[in-house]
Amino acid sequence: MAEVSPSVLLDPSSFAYVVGIDIGSEDCCLTVLTPQKQVVIKPTKLANAASGFALLQERMARLGVDPGQIVVGLEATSRYGENLFHFLQQQGYHLCLLHPRQTHEFAKQRGLRAKTDRLDATTIARALLSGEARVGYVPDEQIASYRELVRLHSHLSDELAREKNEIQALLVVLFPEFSQVFADPCRPTATSVLRAYPSAKAIREAGVDAIASVLQASAPHRYGRETARQLVGVAEHSVSSDLALDVRSLSLKIWCEQLQHTLAHLEQIEEEMEKRLSRDPGVRGLQEVPEFGMQTVAVLRAELGDVARFQRLDQVVAYAGMDVEIKQSGKWQGQAKLSKRGSGLVRRMLYMAAMRCTSLPGSAFGAYYHRLLARGLGKKTALMAVMRKMLMIAAYLLRTREDYDPTWGAGSAG
Repeated sequence: MAEVSPSVLLDPSSFAYVVGIDIGSEDCCLTVLTPQKQVVIKPTKLANAASGFALLQERMARLGVDPGQIVVGLEATSRYGENLFHFLQQQGYHLCLLHPRQTHEFAKQRGLRAKTDRLDATTIARALLSGEARVGYVPDEQIASYRELVRLHSHLSDELAREKNEIQALLVVLFPEFSQVFADPCRPTATSVLRAYPSAKAIREAGVDAIASVLQASAPHRYGRETARQLVGVAEHSVSSDLALDVRSLSLKIWCEQLQHTLAHLEQIEEEMEKRLSRDPGVRGLQEVPEFGMQTVAVLRAELGDVARFQRLDQVVAYAGMDVEIKQSGKWQGQAKLSKRGSGLVRRMLYMAAMRCTSLPGSAFGAYYHRLLARGLGKKTALMAVMRKMLMIAAYLLRTREDYDPTWGAGSAG
């Protein structure tokens, strides 16, 4: 729901009261302190629903000050705190959404190791009072919509990979020769056959006519009786042991059905992404970058959000977890590695884009990569440099809305 802002610190001295709220899926825990750290309302549990919001408003009204004089700190908890955040925003309270890393580090530094709702609410309030809390960035309607789409797409893509692995693993025991006819058993026509006849034995017993009927219904201009004859022929000589045949056949049917559902959902999400990107003038520059496909553009738009909140490009790099950190203790010093904070989805998409560009003819980023290799850099280091350059150019294009200049990608390291 929010990330740490790179620059905006909260000054608690200008408020009459400081409120800490720990948010859960069903309950919230509220505590109120004065700027002098005096407890006004002890940690109190409230329902994360209309009844709890009304009780919270009643407690706050008893403080006798204008909502604008009260700062409320909430820890970002994905969707759990969204309704409460907007409810408090409408009432006029000053809100500070904290990234869990902020409160975790604050508690760790002060030896607050216990994990309870009451302690968490107090920790949030004390973090605000410390003057060290950074106001979190809360995405607007457009960015929140992009994020919902790209994160769901990422989740379903991972599910798709798992479903394909399960299908291939089951075929190893049910019909290992299937790939002699269909090189990719996860293609729509292949899964249509497997849903109807999910084993070598089932295909063997069904015969050529039944298999041909399924093939023609799925892809009438590509497959027919010849493919059906090939499939039945290899099924007749299959080495499948038929162990646990009924249950494994059921498993294969279900995985094939699940695969088809996932593919349909991904197509639906991609259509919605394409529609939103076509109406968004802010991504025009990103869409001009040849190395960025639709998914990359959508992820960058979603995960970077409002880039105006970054004062420098190196803050964007750190936000995406692509800055280098070195762990050391005394004389010991570890290897330099990426911090990997922030959005892993950004790093994943940039990694794939960087990998593609290394073999893409005419790619400015690809030319930059090979030039770094020629200077003696290792492949991994050069790839990371390309990813950072892609990220900085993307942030610049989002901020300025300028047209993309391919010479930027081929320039020296940023």
